[in-house]
Amino acid sequence: MWRGKVVLVTGAASGVGRGVVLAAAAAGASVALAVRRPATAAAVVDEVAALHGGGETRVVPCDLMQPEAAAAAVAATIAQLGRLDAIVHSATSNASSQPIALEDADLDGWAEHRTIAVDATVELARAAHAALKATRGSLLLMTSPAGIAGNDRLPFYAMAKGAQRGLVKALAREWGPDGIRVNALAPLAMSPAMESAFAAEPRLEEAVVGSISLGYFGDAERDVAPAALFLCSDDARYVTGQTLVVNGGRFTSL
Repeated sequence: MWRGKVVLVTGAASGVGRGVVLAAAAAGASVALAVRRPATAAAVVDEVAALHGGGETRVVPCDLMQPEAAAAAVAATIAQLGRLDAIVHSATSNASSQPIALEDADLDGWAEHRTIAVDATVELARAAHAALKATRGSLLLMTSPAGIAGNDRLPFYAMAKGAQRGLVKALAREWGPDGIRVNALAPLAMSPAMESAFAAEPRLEEAVVGSISLGYFGDAERDVAPAALFLCSDDARYVTGQTLVVNGGRFTSL
């Protein structure tokens, strides 16, 4: 299903982004890894190379805090791999796991969340529209349960992720006639951001695991990436404007 197709993944060097890269490549897709620092993607490229039948990879420099970086990543992907069938926007602010009360936060913190989660999404979408229309492709945003139910002491993160869900619904309506599907996925999986959160608050891990019905944190490659590939594939050709929650049954967060 994925052989001959091209997927662009932001935040591809670690966490959920890395998981999507590995799963997409294993399925036969060629993958562009959009990362702030290209050297950080070297290990993922090596992992793809070790896969049996894995697709091609390209590392695309993409600092989403810089204007036009997202558009440049789309252009580079098409130039190097010839087409674009899906974008998975997984990059997030480095501050996404740093708890802070709203009264102690300043707008500089909001600017980083907004730039990566909202502004970069708009830029990616604008730059990719024609290519995705040509392939009847898909745009998938990695949002968060925080964008559905909020999150204590993560007000900017929750607000940015909520904004993504609103854009998903709007673009699904706007792009439906072009054959482009737009969805979101709200995962719960171990990631560098999650590890940082647990390091900052050691009791948090026990509390969160205790609220997950299946009793464990999801694995980005095995638990989250298959759902992402489904939403981007022809198997989900009649699914658009939706947010799929993949969190092991942590219903207390929704």
